[in-house]
Amino acid sequence: MSNRRTLPELEPDVVVPCCPPLTERTLTAAEAERTAAMFKALSDPVRLRLFSAVASAPSGEACVCDISDVGVSGPTVSHHLKKLKEAGLLASERRGTWVYYRVEPSVLAGMGRLLTGAGPA
Repeated sequence: MSNRRTLPELEPDVVVPCCPPLTERTLTAAEAERTAAMFKALSDPVRLRLFSAVASAPSGEACVCDISDVGVSGPTVSHHLKKLKEAGLLASERRGTWVYYRVEPSVLAGMGRLLTGAGPA
């Protein structure tokens, strides 16, 4: 079973974290690698701020032009957003000269389920 799925109208190769709650059973090596990559991406304060800005956007998505004010240069913002995408936390879509980011709801649900054991499988 693949852990990749296509997000509608967004780039097709986004990884969605998919692991059981930590209290359910011991993670496999592959599950631990995917989960560690997700938390590693979020362990940087700038990345966490960018992720939060996207996740809390009223429209469910945020233009890079609206979330770039995090105290680092534009290229550094792009680097951090790339790392968040590589970890499967963000999806993106280019519209003209701007890139819009969004968090797939299943990512937040999966993170919550992993840590609390709550929610659907």
